[in-house]
Amino acid sequence: MLELYHQGSSACSAKVRFALAEKRLEWVSRYVDILKGEQFDPQFLALNPKAVVPVLVHGGAVIPESTVICEYLEDAFPEHSIYPASPLERARVRAWTKAVDEELHPACSALTYIASHRHTILRHGAGSFDEFLAHGPAEGREARTLKWQWIRTGFDAPGAADKIRLYDAYLHRMDRDLAGREWLVGDGFSMADAAMAPYLNRLAALSMEGLWRGGRLPRLERWFERVRERPAFAPALIEWVPDDLANEMRENGRRSWPDVAALLGIA
Repeated sequence: MLELYHQGSSACSAKVRFALAEKRLEWVSRYVDILKGEQFDPQFLALNPKAVVPVLVHGGAVIPESTVICEYLEDAFPEHSIYPASPLERARVRAWTKAVDEELHPACSALTYIASHRHTILRHGAGSFDEFLAHGPAEGREARTLKWQWIRTGFDAPGAADKIRLYDAYLHRMDRDLAGREWLVGDGFSMADAAMAPYLNRLAALSMEGLWRGGRLPRLERWFERVRERPAFAPALIEWVPDDLANEMRENGRRSWPDVAALLGIA
């Protein structure tokens, strides 16, 4: 039995759900509401001391880290492969998934906090830094300090503008790599597309489709339309997000879009 500890709006969780759906694997949901702090519950920390989702449990074995989970699923269940057969193309897929882990996901976390979560937290009362730190001890002081800066100062937080520019640079890279092809690697949909889809979907959820629409990144726009048309997309990336959270992210993102557009010089 496959058990997935996950959360609706988590991009890493969405990536694994997308891979599971594309591979047509059945799984049992273990929902962890990270916005309520359930990732710091001792039972979950016993599975993943880093206090992050997703975590896969298969036959009692615990597999953390979203990219590792997806590679495990491919190895354990080779049917309906989402990795190309060619070693070179598999390497190109892994270059994309490595870039997601190292650069794009941290940029996404920054943008999400700055554009949306900070408004929610401030509305409910952020309290003091010591209180904020105490609510997530397993994350570590450095990570909590960074999030505190995003919450308190938004787009003026140290490094915030650089994270947003980095996010946009990846969108441009995708648009360039899609020249003359429908998918990021090879002739068909692969784990590279599944890995990047949640990060386009996050921008869409934040009312920021202006980053590629209006002729700005036309190949990327068409790619995302193809991704959205896949039967696995909505069940994996849309339907797990609670309506109230989806509405809040959409409205908060709309408020923040002028700042993002100004930063990137989008008219």
